[in-house]
Amino acid sequence: MVKHVLMIKLKEECKDKCNELVDVFRSMKGNVPQVLDVEAGADFLHSARSYDVCLYVTLESPEALDAYQLDPYHCDVVKTYVAGVRETAVAVDYIV
Repeated sequence: MVKHVLMIKLKEECKDKCNELVDVFRSMKGNVPQVLDVEAGADFLHSARSYDVCLYVTLESPEALDAYQLDPYHCDVVKTYVAGVRETAVAVDYIV
């Protein structure tokens, strides 16, 4: 199993879009075949070190992660939306 974790800081003018981004991330379940499970949530602490939204995706293998990165829904819907609201992002991918 592979875990893909992504944390997003939104542009200042997009801070009200946290819940919308969470919904976009969750919409991958059933629309991206490589995704076995997806979890997303918005930060509630709003501390200086906080990111605004976190995505946690479970995939079968490193090959599934590669396919996920190229999936049309992921690219056309999710990545396009994120590009419009993201200030910065950090990610980690690891094998369980």
